[in-house]
Amino acid sequence: MATVACGIDIGGSGVKAACVGLSTGEFIGERIRIDTPKPATPDAVADVCRQLLEQLEVGPDVPVGIAFPAPIIRGVVPFIANLDPSWANIDVNELMQRHLGRPIAALNDADAAGIAEVTFGAAKGVPGTVILTTQGTGIGSAVIVDGVLVPNTELGHLEIDGHDAEKRASAGQKTLQDLSWKKWAKRLQRYYSHMEMLFSPDLFVVGGGVSKNHEKFMPLLDLKTPMVPAQLLNTAGIVGAAVWAANKA
Repeated sequence: MATVACGIDIGGSGVKAACVGLSTGEFIGERIRIDTPKPATPDAVADVCRQLLEQLEVGPDVPVGIAFPAPIIRGVVPFIANLDPSWANIDVNELMQRHLGRPIAALNDADAAGIAEVTFGAAKGVPGTVILTTQGTGIGSAVIVDGVLVPNTELGHLEIDGHDAEKRASAGQKTLQDLSWKKWAKRLQRYYSHMEMLFSPDLFVVGGGVSKNHEKFMPLLDLKTPMVPAQLLNTAGIVGAAVWAANKA
């Protein structure tokens, strides 16, 4: 079993990578970043991933995982919002193996964050069903049951009261509509109550930048399910991708 793996986190503005110690979830050495190429075509992004591995001097036996801003279904991207449209129907695992000369394991970025929180963060040691939501421009989600990921959930797109949930309850909408914490919390209450009814989870973990201000909204919610802020924040995508790759190796 590997003791070190490399995680790459592909985002709309930057591609970040680091080596991760699998016993602690901490970076070994530095985290490096290269701007996401424009246009962010598959070949251009894969070449950036190759550069990152070269700069980190990642050995051939080190598992490499990639957190990607779209669903990944058996290695394939069905549709894409944050990168070039040419990513649709691309097999990420095959593309990256061709460019990097090694097998990689790709997964959705919210799923990667969920794995990181269950392995090293706010949900470590929690049995049963954990639902992580990443609060940003939209709402990303990860569902993990007894440590096993249910991949590619899109719980930000649940329809609630005739609205796509993230169009009402995301942190992005709070900013856009200049909502007070109290008004936003009312929308969160509706969203998380609905999820509670559907899934009866054992824990909600809330990630994204807004989780730094969790004391301003979490106490306003009345839920049966415990809710805690994410712990790994900006490192979660890299850490979760590294854990995923190690488990797939």
